Amino acid sequence: MDPISEVARNRILGEARTHSTWLDKPVPESLLREIYDLTKMGPTSANCCPARFVFVTSDAGKARLKSHLIEGNVEKTMTAPATAIIAYDSEFYERVPELHPHNPGARDWFTDSEQSIYDNAMRNGTLQGAYFMIAARAFGLDCGPMSGFDPAGVNGEFFPDGQFRVNFLCNLGYGDGSTLHPRLPRLDFDDACQTA
Repeated sequence: MDPISEVARNRILGEARTHSTWLDKPVPESLLREIYDLTKMGPTSANCCPARFVFVTSDAGKARLKSHLIEGNVEKTMTAPATAIIAYDSEFYERVPELHPHNPGARDWFTDSEQSIYDNAMRNGTLQGAYFMIAARAFGLDCGPMSGFDPAGVNGEFFPDGQFRVNFLCNLGYGDGSTLHPRLPRLDFDDACQTA
C-alpha cells in the first residue's frame, strides 16, 4: 500500500488545527452522512461499534446544548455550523451478533462485568470519535473537539433514557484560520516513545 500524499497527511493531522471560530458556511446533512460512512469503517474490538452521534445543527438543538457548556465553550459552539455529540451506547454488546456474524457469541466477551462494558464502550467509542475527526478533515471540514461541558446535563437533555452517554463534543465547520494562535509544542519521539 502506497503512503498517502503529504498534502493529505497535513490535512488530517500534520497541519490540522483545533478551531474555535467559524466561517458562515453550513455543513449539510449529506456531508455528515458521508463522514459517518467513512468513520464507521475504522476498526473496533470485535467490530463492536459503540459510538453514537448526535449532530446539533439547528437553533433549537443549540439552545438545548448551550446551558450545559462551560462559559468558554458557548460562543465557539453556538457559532459552529454543526456540533457532534460523540457518545457511546452502554448496551453496544446487544448489536455484536449482527456486527460480528461469524461469531455471534462474541457478545459475551464484553459482558462479564459493568467495568468491562464501560471500558470497551469508552475505549472503542473514543477510537471512533478520533476516526470521525480524521474523516471530517478528509472531507474538508475543520474540527473543534472539546470537553468543558456538564456530562450529566448533556445526557439528561439528549439521552434521557440513559442508554447512550456522552464522551466528548466536536464542533465542525470551516474554520477561520485568521484567529488561530501559534501552534503549541508536542513531545518528541524520545520523550514519549520507547522501543522494546
